[in-house]
Amino acid sequence: MTSYVIPVLFVIVLLVALFGKKDAYSYFVEGSRSAVDLMLNVFPYLMTIMMCVEIFRQTGVSGAVAGFVAPVMRLFGLPEQLTELLLLRPLSGAGALAILDNVFSVYGADTYIGRCASLIYGSCETVFYVSAIYLSQSKTKKLRYAIPVALVSSFIGCVVGCALLRVM
Repeated sequence: MTSYVIPVLFVIVLLVALFGKKDAYSYFVEGSRSAVDLMLNVFPYLMTIMMCVEIFRQTGVSGAVAGFVAPVMRLFGLPEQLTELLLLRPLSGAGALAILDNVFSVYGADTYIGRCASLIYGSCETVFYVSAIYLSQSKTKKLRYAIPVALVSSFIGCVVGCALLRVM
């Protein structure tokens, strides 16, 4: 059933354009043109974020920072094994997914650590990625409070979520 959704939507759009006497091809070309412009505007921001994340992981800095911050995570009731996941999730979805996969293979998906890892991965946003896209498209270039508020709220959500998982 789901394999028919996109073709059906495509036919509906064409029928609406035909009966509404709209030039669907011109609208399609204009949409494609704006998508290319968007890509050209966003690409430098995304490339910078991806490069920084990869350097952060490959140099071992993420592991060192995770080891340094682990006692603080323990203080908040978060498993210290998830410190690197918690640090990397706001930066990179793909990097965090690799860490999540490792957590599942080491601790299992149905353990407390596995469930907390799932909660962290599923409830946190890639804050810096979203901010990069927003900055590339917005006239406002100052995110004075947006990034710190997003990071703090993600952290609080993880602490509360893992605490709820502990009692469930």
